[in-house]
Amino acid sequence: MGTLIQHGTVIHADSSVQADVLIEGETIVAVAANLPPADHTLVDATGLLVMPGGIDVHTHLDMPFGGTTSADDYLTGTRAAAIGGTTTVIDFALQSRGHTLAEALAVWDSKAEGKACIDYALHMAITDLSPAGHPHNETLAEMEQMVARGISSFKLFMAYPGVLMIDDGLMFQVMQKAASLGALCLIHAENGAAIDVVVAQALAEGKTAPHFHALTRSTQAEAEATHRAIALAEMAGTTVYIVHLSNSDSLRELKQAQARGLRALAETCTQYLVLSLEEQMPGKSFEEAKYVFTPPLRLKANQAPLWQALADGSLSVVSTDHCPFRFADQKSLGRNDFTKIPNGGPGIENRMQLLWHFGVNAGLLTPERFVALTATEPARIFGMETKGVLAPGKDADVLLWDPNAAYTISAVTQSMNTDYSMFEGWQVKGNVSRVYSHGELVVEHGKFLGTPGRGRFLHRKANAGELL
Repeated sequence: MGTLIQHGTVIHADSSVQADVLIEGETIVAVAANLPPADHTLVDATGLLVMPGGIDVHTHLDMPFGGTTSADDYLTGTRAAAIGGTTTVIDFALQSRGHTLAEALAVWDSKAEGKACIDYALHMAITDLSPAGHPHNETLAEMEQMVARGISSFKLFMAYPGVLMIDDGLMFQVMQKAASLGALCLIHAENGAAIDVVVAQALAEGKTAPHFHALTRSTQAEAEATHRAIALAEMAGTTVYIVHLSNSDSLRELKQAQARGLRALAETCTQYLVLSLEEQMPGKSFEEAKYVFTPPLRLKANQAPLWQALADGSLSVVSTDHCPFRFADQKSLGRNDFTKIPNGGPGIENRMQLLWHFGVNAGLLTPERFVALTATEPARIFGMETKGVLAPGKDADVLLWDPNAAYTISAVTQSMNTDYSMFEGWQVKGNVSRVYSHGELVVEHGKFLGTPGRGRFLHRKANAGELL
């Protein structure tokens, strides 16, 4: 006996149809009109939209940063994701300098064990090609082992000197190796060396408040690094994916590269679409530390170009870069020095609601494009062959979406493990009603029904050579 979702409107990335969805076990077995009820459990989706579960390809759960650790672990973070309509996340394992990729993977495997409420995968962040006590360039050889383990994307930081930032030579070598493996290179594109100079100058002038975090990380610093990363990827013959692209200057570099036929993809994040420097960080109080993340908030004029790029396909994905820290005891570490404020914000629970309300309801995105940006393109780009599409043989990760549901975002009611919301008090229209993960009803009307540890590690295909 399966579950038959009847009378809903099925939203695909390229079409919408009136159809039923039949789930048997953990798999979708049929999507068609007027499927016979048989002995199935019937779910009436009249007036609802039926969509593939959301995929958030950029999260930082249980991540050490700035002398503390992100507030959501794999239990609270993936539970909040599910409540918001996300059924798969891709998190980041971070190689510590002096250590191997295998060591990083073991650490992150242990973080997820027994906790993940939905399926998860990993990107591997590379910071060191020659770990202490290991042969020169062993990390490049380890990349083959990671791909064999289903980790088919590697992140490189062009920011955070002395901690995560790598030089162009290391980046180029990783890109060359990725090209040979069909793996994808993810780039945090900011000119970290130049930014550090500007930051030091600001501190010397006594500019320590949170909004100077944004003012010292210019759009030009991001655009320059975006250009350089794409140029190095072209030299290496690999596909590059720019994470959290935040502004029109960087977008211009991306679009110019795409117009030349280069292998360049990018995402943006919810916060850059709906929050702004003028409105959230005018320089009036330390409360603005809640909005310290990297890249920082930009002027509101950057939002319209980002929305247009999402609509026309220049930008492929909307993620969250979910890296939450509590205000009271974590963000407050930088009360007298913005460089000591942990970088990151909570967003994993509200991505789908915000993108629907400010994108679809505003006429900037179609429902089909919403599905493409939140599920279908993430699955395609990151090699998740059983995800992102409602079709026979795919995992039964299914959302019932109520386009008329009203919801008020608030820290009081959220599931994320933080003491504030970046969108406090915002009223949105459109929210998930039911969430199925592998055919199991795990969320109903905002209540999580699943069990911790039910989420599975996803072995992803290395398919970067096939993306463009």
